[in-house]
Amino acid sequence: MRKENEMINLFKNIVMNDDRIRLFVLEGSRTNKNIPKDDFQDYDISFFVTDIESYKKDDHWLDVFGDLIFMQKPEDMELFPSDLGNWFSYIMYFNDGIKIDLTLIPLNEIDYYLSDSDGLVEVLIDKDNMISKKIIPSDEKYWIKKPSERQFDDCCNEFWSVSTYVAKGLFRKEFFYAMDHFNQILRPELLRMISWEVGIREGFDFSVGKNYKFIGNYLPEAELKKLINTFSQFGYKESWESFELCCKLFRTYSKKVASALGYKYPEYDEKMTNFVQNIYSNLSGK
Repeated sequence: MRKENEMINLFKNIVMNDDRIRLFVLEGSRTNKNIPKDDFQDYDISFFVTDIESYKKDDHWLDVFGDLIFMQKPEDMELFPSDLGNWFSYIMYFNDGIKIDLTLIPLNEIDYYLSDSDGLVEVLIDKDNMISKKIIPSDEKYWIKKPSERQFDDCCNEFWSVSTYVAKGLFRKEFFYAMDHFNQILRPELLRMISWEVGIREGFDFSVGKNYKFIGNYLPEAELKKLINTFSQFGYKESWESFELCCKLFRTYSKKVASALGYKYPEYDEKMTNFVQNIYSNLSGK
């Protein structure tokens, strides 16, 4: 696998040998000093160009990046329409394990790009000195944010509301319906609540990563094991046990957050728990 300095030099050579590319920026995790580096991080790069249409006519210009084995062009897909506007992107996988996410951006959209940036941007080549102010990459936009009392209650409300969909799906033996609500809504709200509790303990000045991937670093081993066990969904019995564990964890962490921030803990937790348990008992014959 090619190393980072080799890839960056490759990108720079491509840019310097193409007059249409006026500005080159590196984005994402490779600009984030708070994330441990490894060889498998994507190379998220953007080229600001004078003639974006000339690149779209023929993909052979991409051969210079390496031995390409797979490519996706999101803006050229019908089933998954993109919302990038005038931008055009290439998601590329190479034979040596490298992945490059390249976005071509019209040169006249630099100001919009900078105003909409997530902060993880490092300017590597600026041929025309178009960016006068030095940009220092920062992941501040992804830091855990202290919830307002309304946000806290909204999280609780969404969790306990959707819990009934999971229970109903399991009661009906509608596994995919139940798991979709569990995995797409219920557990993300649990992770949100846990992240708030982590922020209260550790400070609201850091990120737990995309998709909460670093949240386990801030949990006791026993708590992390419980969280992982909510993913045990081999059948209806195991899924119900995971569902109940998810509810217990949510209750534990939401009570901690409410207590620490002086927020009112919602009484509908108990009511909705009883509602779900009573229905489960009745339908299961227990």
